[in-house]
Amino acid sequence: MRVVLIAVLAAVLVGCTSQASDEAPVIVPQGPGEPARTLSPEDVGTDRWVAPSEADVTYVAKMIVHHRQALEMSALAPERAQDATVKGLASRINDTQGPEIGAMEQWQREYAQQAPAHGHSGSQPEFDHAAMPGMASAADLAALAAARGADFDRLYVRLMTAHHEGALKMAVEVLSNGSDVRVEEMANDVIVTQTDEIERMKAIALP
Repeated sequence: MRVVLIAVLAAVLVGCTSQASDEAPVIVPQGPGEPARTLSPEDVGTDRWVAPSEADVTYVAKMIVHHRQALEMSALAPERAQDATVKGLASRINDTQGPEIGAMEQWQREYAQQAPAHGHSGSQPEFDHAAMPGMASAADLAALAAARGADFDRLYVRLMTAHHEGALKMAVEVLSNGSDVRVEEMANDVIVTQTDEIERMKAIALP
């Protein structure tokens, strides 16, 4: 069961009584290959809640760290980048991934609040940050911070392209292994946004 979708559907049922009967059923998606379940409105938000999968929880925790590094790298661009397109890309990444981190952290809080009441730990997984695909090394970050002008532009584009490709890999994996509808939506947003940004970076003509 996907708790976020249930909550959204419940809100729709409450706010749109002029369009639908209070007895209208709620259709709840299940895991891949499983038929959808039908709940009555009074079942929504009750103890029928099922925790997101481990893949969902791990993805969100990892992607928050992944996004934070992209913000760290992009924060260097205003003072160091030379190419206007690189500066614009860094600004776009900052404007996009900052709010995405906020949405993922909100999901974590909701999960932690729901889990104990339903017999789940609600704890966040441990993982090796450096092992995540696309993450820049400490040496890479130091080199980026030291670079200026065209050197910065080239290194930023190279590192951020690899970073985005790593994020795409993580998003595709959770779409295959996860079950939470909100995590699925966040992963799809990452795929759409970062695929576009990779194409923009590949099109930048740098000296």
